Amino acid sequence: MQVTTVLATTIRLPTTEEVRKLSMSDIAIAAGLADELRDRLREHIHIDPYCVPDPFGEKDDYNYSIVLDTENPNSVVAIFVNKKDSPLPQLPWSAILGKRLVKEPIGKQEAYALKHELMPKETNNFYPYRRNGRIVGYMMFAFQICGKR
Repeated sequence: MQVTTVLATTIRLPTTEEVRKLSMSDIAIAAGLADELRDRLREHIHIDPYCVPDPFGEKDDYNYSIVLDTENPNSVVAIFVNKKDSPLPQLPWSAILGKRLVKEPIGKQEAYALKHELMPKETNNFYPYRRNGRIVGYMMFAFQICGKR
């Protein structure tokens, strides 16, 4: 019988202050990781080629998550916003994220604060993505960052 040991690693979500202190090199590395992530995601979902208004309305029904670089957990690689009512088959996240990235749930206010710190422009920052032709969520990537607030 083979016993598998799983090491529990805790990734603490970055604060806006920590994100504010990222260097341009950190952002460039996160952008490269985001580009690779997008390529792996395309094997499982369709990403629309245009951006839509940010999904942070007062009355929304979304789950928020963030993808971080495990080597620099203050580097935000992507933000995901998924519709709660959409029956989404589980994606193979371990294959999509690889060993370097981690996906963590985040609250709406925290996701908005990090998005606003990295992308202060108020609208059209998120790409819709589809499964079976239906929009099931939205995502923003680090390669879209044009400078911090």
